[in-house]
Amino acid sequence: MTAAETLTNRSGLATARRIVVKVGSSSLTSVSGGISEEALTRLSTVLAHRRNAGTEIILVSSGAIAAGLAPLGLLRRPTQLSSQQAAASVGQGLLMARYTEAFGAHGVTVSQVLLTVEDLIRRTHYANAHRAMERLLNFGVVPIVNENDTVASHEIRFGDNDRLAALVAHLVKADALILLSDVDALYDGPPKDGALRIPEVRSPADLEDVTIGSPGKAGVGTGGMATKVEAATIAASSGIPALVTSTANAAAALAGDDVGTWFSSTGRRQPIRLLWLAHLARIHGSLVLDDGAARAVGEGGRSLLPAGIDRISGTFEAGDPVEMVDRTGRVVARGLVNYSSVELPRMLGRSTGDIAREFGSEYERSIVHVNDLVVL
Repeated sequence: MTAAETLTNRSGLATARRIVVKVGSSSLTSVSGGISEEALTRLSTVLAHRRNAGTEIILVSSGAIAAGLAPLGLLRRPTQLSSQQAAASVGQGLLMARYTEAFGAHGVTVSQVLLTVEDLIRRTHYANAHRAMERLLNFGVVPIVNENDTVASHEIRFGDNDRLAALVAHLVKADALILLSDVDALYDGPPKDGALRIPEVRSPADLEDVTIGSPGKAGVGTGGMATKVEAATIAASSGIPALVTSTANAAAALAGDDVGTWFSSTGRRQPIRLLWLAHLARIHGSLVLDDGAARAVGEGGRSLLPAGIDRISGTFEAGDPVEMVDRTGRVVARGLVNYSSVELPRMLGRSTGDIAREFGSEYERSIVHVNDLVVL
């Protein structure tokens, strides 16, 4: 089966060349909150068999914080960031030791890859991460990816590994993304109330009348069905189909069986920085556009010039993500602004030439360049 077929049909998972698999903390932890050897070994066996059959597997695994709770004497996941970082620092080594043993039993080597948001949105970091991942896969290694919780901050972090997995799928140009948890699929209502499984999502419109639950109930992770749907949507919008199902269905999912909920790809691949802007970036402010600028940016794919801005709100520095909204408040686009909220007010409504004559030639540029914005 070709890569193109893999992108349009869940059965293509059976012959996919490269798959990113994400597993959540709730699928790996025991009743006591520590790592379940049985659950981890079972999943590792499934993935190792597929790796030995020729498919390149990248595993995005939560569980580091959960693994670090017991050694630190913690009864539940801490809310303080520094305590989460401490637990992750202790737990990551324990988690990797277990994966090394479990995959090693099948002759498969694993590696640890810790990433931050900046590793994927800065061009040089992204290129380095891409090269390293490609080389690992060429060696037949299964990279095990996690967010680098020890150095990540509230300001710039993925917040959960579902969204990280979507960006990793983009990074490695995966054929598909599989998101595993303790729920077997997306349903049109609470599963316990006799709801029906949603077998396929062809576009976000398919979910307009669906109530999606929130964060996980296990108390050891940050994700839930809502973040899985968001991650699947992010991947699909960039040309990578995704499957949401349970860890118990991992083997069936890889075989292309009719399990879980399949998110068909809805877009084409785009620069990962724009993917981040559209779905993950923390917005620092907004620029209110006049009608002409809103059309030029939203429909014409043009850079935003100072003459088209009515007013601004928020506090931001040059390079920060901002939203561009029309006069009704509708968000037209997101982008990286070239000036701070201190500099910008004196430029509003003026031409770039006029601004350059007053402040210097370095000011003769757009407020948000077309290459640094994504239309929503």
